[in-house]
Amino acid sequence: MNVRANRIAEQMKKELGDILNRKLKDPRLGFVTITDVEITGDLQQATIYISVLGEEKERENTLLALEKAHGFIRSEIGSRIRLRKVPELQFALDGSIEYGNRIDELLRDLHKGE
Repeated sequence: MNVRANRIAEQMKKELGDILNRKLKDPRLGFVTITDVEITGDLQQATIYISVLGEEKERENTLLALEKAHGFIRSEIGSRIRLRKVPELQFALDGSIEYGNRIDELLRDLHKGE
C-alpha cells in the first residue's frame, strides 16, 4: 500500500468503529472490534478485518449482519471521508487474536510442567 492508501485505511478504521458502535442497531452484531483495514493501491477495494467476542455462531451472525448493512456502511464512509469513489467493502474475520491466545495458553502449560 502506498502512503495515501495507508492514511485512508486508518481513517476508515476509525470511522468504521464509530459507525458500528453508534449507527448500527442490528441485534446480531456482537462485540465487534475493527482490527485492520487493507485497501488496494487503486483505492477500489477494502478488506476490513474484524474480531468478534463469542462463539462461532455469534461470529457468523455478526458477519451476516455486516454484509446486510454493507450498503449503509459504505454510504456512511462516503459521507465521512472525501473520496472520488468509495471502495467496495469486504468483511473478514481476523483469527490472529485467537491464534495469539492459543500460543499463550501453550506457553503457560509448558511453564506449569517445569
